[in-house]
Amino acid sequence: MTVLPEACGLLVVRTGFSGQDAWQAVRAALGVTDEESFVEEFQDEVEVVNDPAYAGLTSDQLLALLPRGYTNPILVVVDSAALESAEMPVLVVDLVEERGRTFRVIPAELPSIQINLSIANMDFFEFADSADADGVFRGFGTS
Repeated sequence: MTVLPEACGLLVVRTGFSGQDAWQAVRAALGVTDEESFVEEFQDEVEVVNDPAYAGLTSDQLLALLPRGYTNPILVVVDSAALESAEMPVLVVDLVEERGRTFRVIPAELPSIQINLSIANMDFFEFADSADADGVFRGFGTS
């Protein structure tokens, strides 16, 4: 398997290929502005990998394919579960604190997670432990 591409920002890897319309909806949702208007900053920091060579790979398999020197604290996976849900909860994978730990997040909350982790304002567990009972983080105070 090919190593994931070098990236200056956050890698978002598509592993689910169940439908192009669903994929386009996730892509559009990743650009939704959150309450703090992080969308423009966030879009500039995202590298999307849309290659069928990564179809069906697990988060553990993707961890082994990260490029040397990738410094972002998380990896984002758009898998079949994200594409088949109306909420499009993408998988967030920890690369620092508990490497490989995961939770899902609705796309509108991803910029906040990325920014807070990249400046060490918050820790991965704070978001993961705040996910709802179904394992999806929808923001603080939504449970």
